[in-house]
Amino acid sequence: MYSELLKYYIAIELIPSVGSITAKKLIASCGGVDAVFLEKRSSINKIAGIGNMLVNSVMANRDEALRMAEKEMDFIEKNGIKAFIYTEKDYPKRLQACDDGPVVFFAKGDVDFNHKKILSIVGTRKSTDYGTALCEKIIADLALTHKPVIVSGLAYGIDVCAHKAALQNGLKTIAVMGTGLNIIYPFQHKNIANQISQQGALITDFTSQSIFDRKNFLSRNRIIAGLADATVVVESGKKGGALVTADIAASYNRDVLTFPARIGDEYSAGCNWLIKTNKAALIENVKDIEYILGWLSKDDAPKQLPLFDTLNEKEMIIINHLKKTDTDTIDNISHETDIPMSQLSAMLLTLEFGGYVKSLPGKAYSLKKI
Repeated sequence: MYSELLKYYIAIELIPSVGSITAKKLIASCGGVDAVFLEKRSSINKIAGIGNMLVNSVMANRDEALRMAEKEMDFIEKNGIKAFIYTEKDYPKRLQACDDGPVVFFAKGDVDFNHKKILSIVGTRKSTDYGTALCEKIIADLALTHKPVIVSGLAYGIDVCAHKAALQNGLKTIAVMGTGLNIIYPFQHKNIANQISQQGALITDFTSQSIFDRKNFLSRNRIIAGLADATVVVESGKKGGALVTADIAASYNRDVLTFPARIGDEYSAGCNWLIKTNKAALIENVKDIEYILGWLSKDDAPKQLPLFDTLNEKEMIIINHLKKTDTDTIDNISHETDIPMSQLSAMLLTLEFGGYVKSLPGKAYSLKKI
């Protein structure tokens, strides 16, 4: 049985015009998610950045949103679906660092959302034989060396190719959907979706009562980008969802990687544009991915470190965290140590100059070997 509070977490984003960022602001300002549904108009009206139109929507729709949330709780309980709330420990840490990460999302399956290595792979729905082969090759090579979790969007083309290649190579894979879990879209991917739910997870932040809307598929791209260490664009035209996902990943300070293509290739023109505009790093193989993301082998792991008598308490917190993780991103170090990013950047730079840590590609850090 789920807690009573889950109903409120589901309901808050069912209120028209209340997105993830606004929902979190309301929750923080009111002192709790349930308080949003009990607060007086005058109190909500005083919240900075909440205008009259939004206040009217909250007051007019919150009761109906709660009724819809109760129906959704029945649906997820009957279908063995798990809900992840952004304030709880099992919520993905990478996604938690994104301001617009969903307040709650739903998952069918079993996967470690905090796996050490997670990669999003996206691309055009009209993939070529070259793009398909490239996608399959890169995932097969990654499976041999790193066994990352592969994230994509279950769409035609590169997305479904990435899911299939992950399954064939024994990797966990996550399909982020633009519909509720009561609908598989496209329906031709129902069988592969069933396999994903057995060897990974189907996830969505849309309820089973959500109306099918193509705009939802753009919205879900923030989750594809937010769950992963980096986003790889295999093939993409000059426009499309893959480029949207790449832009979102960059806004999260996550790496964007892409393969170069021949001039004039229609379905790779977007990849060349990402490289030309310095929005993505050029990759040709797994070794490039390893280098950019700092995915080091055990042989490269830090050895015994010297004593740190001259370091202060917060610096030792960072050192002890890196002893446990070997390598970690600055976002996750900040999250795990509760050191604000503004302070952490300067402290890591000091530790690097002092020879205690080293910076790695992919905004990661590790203890320096001696």
